[in-house]
Amino acid sequence: MEDSLSKYPIHRDFKKYEKIKTPISPILLPLMNGMIETSFNKRKPDNGVREIKKKIPGYQNESIEIIIYEPEACAGILPCLIYLHGGAFVLKSAAFHKHLICEYVLRTPCKVVFVDYRLAPKYPFPVGVEDAYAAFKWVYENAEAIAIDPAKIAIGGDSAGGALAAAVCLMARDRKAPRICFQMLIYPVTDARQITESVKEFIDTPLWNGKQNQKMWQLYLGQDVHFNKAYASPMEADSFDNLPAAYIEVAEFDCLRDEGINYAEALKESGVLVELNQTRGTIHGFEVAEDSEIVKQSLSKRIKTLKRGFSETMRNQKG
Repeated sequence: MEDSLSKYPIHRDFKKYEKIKTPISPILLPLMNGMIETSFNKRKPDNGVREIKKKIPGYQNESIEIIIYEPEACAGILPCLIYLHGGAFVLKSAAFHKHLICEYVLRTPCKVVFVDYRLAPKYPFPVGVEDAYAAFKWVYENAEAIAIDPAKIAIGGDSAGGALAAAVCLMARDRKAPRICFQMLIYPVTDARQITESVKEFIDTPLWNGKQNQKMWQLYLGQDVHFNKAYASPMEADSFDNLPAAYIEVAEFDCLRDEGINYAEALKESGVLVELNQTRGTIHGFEVAEDSEIVKQSLSKRIKTLKRGFSETMRNQKG
């Protein structure tokens, strides 16, 4: 399972990514995002999944794009997962996200609304999270038109997208919006203070590390934050009461590991129902290895809890 020469005992499924770092230099971002967007658009949805693109009003009424993914075989009203991709708040969605989305669509089954929120540093906080919140409002207000159950709207995201998803739950609670039924946070960013042991220890891990994390926050927050910082850094919220039930997944060799665990504990202490999945031998963004059994097992756990999140049983529990 392990290479004795490696610094970290990463599972063999992820060894080929061991030397890769995610570049987030502002100079390179336009080129990087052009390549990433082309790759994402070239990848077709999995068989049985329909892809529908729409323009909707985002923050301050500026236009953003969403993509609705739906199962071709299911007619009628379905639950909905609003999904916010990772990418350090500065990068477009990687192509592998499309496969993950299609898995959620087909195996839950549900519709997934994928939000192409605007990116830092051109659009620093709070633009991205306000775009995400605008998408949530649009989905709720247009539930009948897009054939989803307005009582079964969940939100999820990975990495920076996990921060956005957690923040939208806080915003919906604070703004007395319709209740989100469930949140699915995959190795989420949760804490701009960067005070955990893992963010200090893992400064050279594959795909993402503590040094890159520091640069990410600089690009996302800019110089000053004249806004509720908890909507950028959910661990800094004054209260975690009355938030949706959650599935939180963390990777073992990831600088974000401990802040994901801390967020799970903070929710639990406030009476929120939480399932925490601490994956082993994994790195940040490990689903890029689509054929890995570890990835497949994680997907199955996510889908199982997502189904529960849409069920009356979980939604009616206090928390």
